[in-house]
Amino acid sequence: MAIDIARYIDHTALKPEATAAQVQQLCDEARQYHFAAVCVNPCRVKLCAQQLKDTSVKIAAVVGFPLGANLPEVKAFETQHAIADGAHEIDMVINIGALKSKDYALVARDIAAIVNAAHAGGAITKVIIEAVLLTDEEKVIACELAKEAGAEFVKTSTGFASGGATVHDVALMRQTVGPDIGVKAAGGIRTYADAIKMIEVGATRIGASASVKIMQEAGQ
Repeated sequence: MAIDIARYIDHTALKPEATAAQVQQLCDEARQYHFAAVCVNPCRVKLCAQQLKDTSVKIAAVVGFPLGANLPEVKAFETQHAIADGAHEIDMVINIGALKSKDYALVARDIAAIVNAAHAGGAITKVIIEAVLLTDEEKVIACELAKEAGAEFVKTSTGFASGGATVHDVALMRQTVGPDIGVKAAGGIRTYADAIKMIEVGATRIGASASVKIMQEAGQ
């Protein structure tokens, strides 16, 4: 059975040098292909909201991106502003250093601050764990903390670290969180075959900047 790949894709433009014209093109492509969402930096949310009104395409804003080292209160403030500008989804980066320091209370508070702010604004949260920087044990702990905080998704990567999504990590994350919350694979997914591999092991969203190429390969 053919997979409707478009409904999995968060069409992404997060490079710091992305221009307004490039973000507008991102929105045009998302509208054309009926992608699940566009994923952009907070300063571009308002533009996307204008471009995508009266469409089914959601707007995802990154928060604490890409390092995750902001204070929880700062991330919550950023979340509130992104939602006010039109974001439906928040892709937040955890405090990676706190996790690796075994300061799980801080990581839990960090995630909860964003989840609570998102829920107050009617948005969902995807928790980026930056898997390439973690041991498998740390990946499991990060996913468990995200699930306990009420996040709707866990996400592999920012795309800005030394590696992106792997089949191993997506499978481990799916096994950890169970069937009831989403797993987003992001970082380095450049072909239709890459995307299908991630979906087969449990990904329910795909973050990609090569989304149009993926659609063309899929013949959709």
